[in-house]
Amino acid sequence: MIQKFYNLIINTNGQKLYDFTEKTIEWIKKNKFKNGILNISIQHTSASLIVQENADPDVQKDLINYFDKLVPMNNKLYIHNSEGKDDMPAHIKSAITNNQISLSIKDGEILLGTWQGIYLFEHRLNRHARTLIHHFIGE
Repeated sequence: MIQKFYNLIINTNGQKLYDFTEKTIEWIKKNKFKNGILNISIQHTSASLIVQENADPDVQKDLINYFDKLVPMNNKLYIHNSEGKDDMPAHIKSAITNNQISLSIKDGEILLGTWQGIYLFEHRLNRHARTLIHHFIGE
């Protein structure tokens, strides 16, 4: 059994989904992981992680539109707004999505469906450097 860690920094430029699947696959292959569990966590409270469709970009647009309707950027609705109109909505969106995901690795391959990708879901409007911690446990 082994454990390995990897910090992936993703520079975001506004509210959208950032696909980091290939960077994760490269790290798995580079380390020749065979079988185990990969836990990915984000060290931020205004962005999140999701596994989502990677074929049709309209899915990503619809997700952003849905979350913006569910949690509107309206300072009149929130007490916490010290960093702008997207401040508290970003925290709420992060709270109702994921701050970590676990994925299985089998025979050196990450077990994702045909149309699935791993995404950082940025909820803020401005640029941010986001840290994603990859933690592999296995062989």
